[in-house]
Amino acid sequence: MTRQNPTAPKPPTIRRRSLLLAGVAASAGAAPWVPAQAQAYPSRPITLIVPWPAGGSTDRHLRTLAELASKHLGQPITVENRPGAGGTLGPSTMAQTAKPDGYTIAQFPLGLLRMPHMQKTNWDPLNDFTYIIGVSGYTFGLTVKADSPYKTFKDYIEAARQKPGEINYGSTGTGSSPHLLMEELAGNAKVKLVHVPFKGNADLQAALLGGHVMAQSDASGWDKYVDAGQMRLLVTFGEQRTQRWPEVPTAQELGYGVVSTSPYGLAGPKGMDPAVVKTLHDAFKKAMDDPKHMEVLGQLNQAVWYRNGEDYRKWAGETFAKDKALIERLGLAAK
Repeated sequence: MTRQNPTAPKPPTIRRRSLLLAGVAASAGAAPWVPAQAQAYPSRPITLIVPWPAGGSTDRHLRTLAELASKHLGQPITVENRPGAGGTLGPSTMAQTAKPDGYTIAQFPLGLLRMPHMQKTNWDPLNDFTYIIGVSGYTFGLTVKADSPYKTFKDYIEAARQKPGEINYGSTGTGSSPHLLMEELAGNAKVKLVHVPFKGNADLQAALLGGHVMAQSDASGWDKYVDAGQMRLLVTFGEQRTQRWPEVPTAQELGYGVVSTSPYGLAGPKGMDPAVVKTLHDAFKKAMDDPKHMEVLGQLNQAVWYRNGEDYRKWAGETFAKDKALIERLGLAAK
């Protein structure tokens, strides 16, 4: 029987052999092998879900923001339009089905904080999402076709008073901010308006221009139609008149007591790695500060609404509680 020489070198273990091979590869100019799970994020394209149809104000805004952020991430960001359920379908589906690896994120519209108060949902807006960054808020307004008989917002409300249940408006979905602000206003004005929900801005604007609804309550995706003379802007819902349409009054100054900007940001599924969240946050924050992004916000008459992930999550919790009271007051709470 052959005895081993105790002084002979031991054969390398699997780990030592891997390290030796990596060293040989490095000395030969080749990149050392790195386990897949240790690869730097992001190593492939990212999907950003926009829960509205293509062509609307949110789609215009977030496509620009994604393009700018992709330069800082070193990977393309693909925008995927998934409209439905007042902007809640796309993000809620992501929260339930997507991996929390940072490769699928979504816009987080305010409707996500309201829908659970209005109907039973199988998702939770506070616990099923990772909040990444707060981005902006909308300029909401009510527009009519240029040939509409309603020259002012007072004309529109007076028509509703004279013909209860006959004067309608479209919005981007039941439970969306454009819907709730009009219901709150109608309640304050003591009139009855008929609500017609649509999937998103593009569908709604086509319906207005086609004469299928009398008015539209929406974010400023109507800007080009107003400026081109195809629509008339009757009222806006900010705290002050807009710089772009300074002749148009606010609902607040007309005495209806409604102010709404509906802030939104970006979120991913729950359980995301904090390091991945920081990478996304930092890239989108740089994109937000880019002059090209500020130019698009100016076109949409929107303001920056920056919040880091933690502040955004805290704001969401406070808003969720506050909007519960609003929805109950409007008689829209789930029975």
